[in-house]
Amino acid sequence: MNKKLHPQTLAIRGGKEQTEYREHNQALFLTSSFMWESAQHAADLFSKKIKGFTYTRTANPTTAAFEKRIAALEGAERAVATSTGMSAIQAAFFTFLKAGDHVISSRSLFGTTVGFINNIVTKFGIEVSHVSPVDVDEWKAAIKPNTKLFFLETPSNPLGEVADLEALAELAHSIGALLVVDNSLLSPVGSQPLKHGADISVSSATKAIDGHGRVMGGVLAGSEELMTQVAIYCNSCGLAMSPFNAWQLLSGVETLSLRMEKQFDNALKIAQWLQQQPQVQAVYYTGLPDHPQAELIRKQQNGGGIVIGFEVADQEAAWKVVDGVALFSRTANLGDVRSTITHPWTTTHGRMQPEEKLAANIRPGLIRLSVGLEYIDDLIDDLQQALNK
Repeated sequence: MNKKLHPQTLAIRGGKEQTEYREHNQALFLTSSFMWESAQHAADLFSKKIKGFTYTRTANPTTAAFEKRIAALEGAERAVATSTGMSAIQAAFFTFLKAGDHVISSRSLFGTTVGFINNIVTKFGIEVSHVSPVDVDEWKAAIKPNTKLFFLETPSNPLGEVADLEALAELAHSIGALLVVDNSLLSPVGSQPLKHGADISVSSATKAIDGHGRVMGGVLAGSEELMTQVAIYCNSCGLAMSPFNAWQLLSGVETLSLRMEKQFDNALKIAQWLQQQPQVQAVYYTGLPDHPQAELIRKQQNGGGIVIGFEVADQEAAWKVVDGVALFSRTANLGDVRSTITHPWTTTHGRMQPEEKLAANIRPGLIRLSVGLEYIDDLIDDLQQALNK
């Protein structure tokens, strides 16, 4: 077929490593290494004269199938799978940065990402400046002669702040820097950052791509040139994804479009309901029509996503809601078919200093929801009884 396939079709048919046995489902290659026919065959494989597989840390057919499907969904030339979302972020930084370089980072990030940047990246002599994800002028003012990389997540977790990717891409490229975007909250179904100028899209496949809370994984997508460098780094540092995890994630990819469509719809209904509750002081969700960045969201997102942030009076009130739910799972994971709830101040962002949390607008009364596939009225009833306690 010559026509361009829909993402829902690409998620199912976008990549497969077929064997001589003609299996219908992608086979699981649970092996550490692969054999060669002769010494010459081995030499040709290792010298890249021919394509093939030698060792699973370097490449594996099951993992390769996963990478091809994510690349198709992201609109990328190539994708590289890693063991976790954090290892994917590590690869995005350390493949392209060295001591003496400078990074400009959004201050509105997942708490573990903040810790990695502030405590690990800086330890290697790399400077970091933190800015607002939505104020392009702050990014411009933070530029230094040694700036090599811009990093952000959009929407931000869990406040739904949306960065203008085209504006930031233009700014980064004007100084020869890379724009790296964490796409975990929307998945490749909800957003394709590369189409808006990003150089690399990074996702925690543990989240929506898996969608069932089963396994961990990460993935980077971008040009062949950049991903070749990333693959070398990941191979050298042992960041490979387990073939079993890739096999599980492939089944998640196949249902991703349908799951996201319904979960986005459920999330919007809950966000609109929360806006009407007297105990709720603020609601943060990018699918709301009155979101201050609604026009930008329509331009670069395919829906509002699955994560909602909302604020109640204080930490005591927030904990009462978290402890009061019956259906929502009290866990820090997101993107699951099962709805989850957590208190960012003491969990996902708990290792940050109080002033860092407040600078990122993470306050003690903030609650984060990840909305799943349960019947919408049951989810709302659960939140209602928890808010009333």
